[in-house]
Amino acid sequence: MNLSLISTVAIGIAVAAAGTYPETEPPPRADRRTPIADRYRDAAKRIINATLAGNDAWEKMEELCLTVGPRLSGSRQLEKAVDWAARTMQRNGQENVRRETVMVPHWVRGRESLTMLDPHERPMGMLGLGGSVGTPPSGITGEVVVVEDEEQFNQLDRADVEGRVVLFNKAMPPYDPVQGSGYGKTVYYRTHGARIAAEKGAVACLIRSVTASSLYTPHTGAMNYGDAEVQIPAAAITVEDAEMIARLTRRAEKVRVRLEMEARTLPDAPSANVIGELRGSSHANEVVVIGGHLDSWDVGHGAHDDGGGCVIAMEAINVLRKLNLRPRRTIRVVLWVNEENGLRGGKAYADEHAHELPDHVAALESDSGIFQPLGFSVDCKDTSRERLAQAQMADIVSLLDDLGSMHVETGWSGADVSPMKDAGVMLLGHRVDGSIYFNYHHSHADTLDKIDPQLLSRNVAAMAVVAYVLADMPTRLGDAPGTGTR
Repeated sequence: MNLSLISTVAIGIAVAAAGTYPETEPPPRADRRTPIADRYRDAAKRIINATLAGNDAWEKMEELCLTVGPRLSGSRQLEKAVDWAARTMQRNGQENVRRETVMVPHWVRGRESLTMLDPHERPMGMLGLGGSVGTPPSGITGEVVVVEDEEQFNQLDRADVEGRVVLFNKAMPPYDPVQGSGYGKTVYYRTHGARIAAEKGAVACLIRSVTASSLYTPHTGAMNYGDAEVQIPAAAITVEDAEMIARLTRRAEKVRVRLEMEARTLPDAPSANVIGELRGSSHANEVVVIGGHLDSWDVGHGAHDDGGGCVIAMEAINVLRKLNLRPRRTIRVVLWVNEENGLRGGKAYADEHAHELPDHVAALESDSGIFQPLGFSVDCKDTSRERLAQAQMADIVSLLDDLGSMHVETGWSGADVSPMKDAGVMLLGHRVDGSIYFNYHHSHADTLDKIDPQLLSRNVAAMAVVAYVLADMPTRLGDAPGTGTR
């Protein structure tokens, strides 16, 4: 994806991950029978019981998080992750394991620091934003101008901004069970803040980290300059420091900072989507895709975002293989690269498999963290098929009652699967409790210890059941009963 489009995708991801969906009518309930679930009740019980009794997901999480570590596009660690994923799926006996080459952006953070000089000197927690330019070797020193949002910024004259450092102090609201996290409303300033600030002559941009809860942890993420003529460095600071600076300026105190960043963008680097399959028994040409993105930011372990999503997909077909449950259609695990700062893997997959997309029954992405599973979202270009798929998915998720209460909504399903939408592929998003996800998101705190092994197993079980049923049921998802395979 062009970097100018990242913000649209990022907002969609955020809204979905937070558990916030467009308002929709509930799925049709005229027929209260569960014909799909009745057919697969015994198989689902076997899958759930076997997965909860023991699986290899935690071992995979340890290997990916501790041995490989953070996996930013273009880095040596991402290529180590690609090798690990291919080797692991081969070891597990998956079929057609392969790498599909993708050229990815290569942004390098380098050394960086932020120091408050006035009204007193102190170091400040910060993380440069992905895609940002660096500062001169001596850094950039300037007085800080604080605004909450673009509306406040627009009220300033150029003389109020020129030669200064702009801080967008936009607070992310606390998580709401109905409205979700509000991430989509605040990430705008991470993405566009530097471009906006530069329009009036700012020399650097700081943004309040996009999180509602902080223990002095900065949160990074992608930004882009669009068509800006002037590119200024951009960094995220902690909630605590953003609040401190805002309070100082309200007291008419002059706040000066020095920002030093070695950030730079190198030529694109080769990487790869990693693919492995459980081949179908009778309609192997028809495909159900499940997966997550293998890349992460360069801080933490990339555990929730999105190591867990990769592992639950890998382990889901591993569980099915061990149980000798081979569906009619092929279940294909796709571990996409470069979701975080370019979406190159998702776009490359859609392009390279364009001839196959009519035979893609569904594409299911997990990129919301590893928490209590809550259900799935459904998204399709054909809204009539989408509504039918919603009802069918509600039937399928009734098989997951032993894992907790589930629901099915329509709406955004995931960034990596989104390039397949125009081809008519039925997109699905794996939904989990998002109440604390953004405490860790894109920060040093996204580490293995934040993953609950039992919740990991529940998510593997949910993914395995849904993937198996979608790949085996007589009717393709979104098609009327009796239509059969194509």
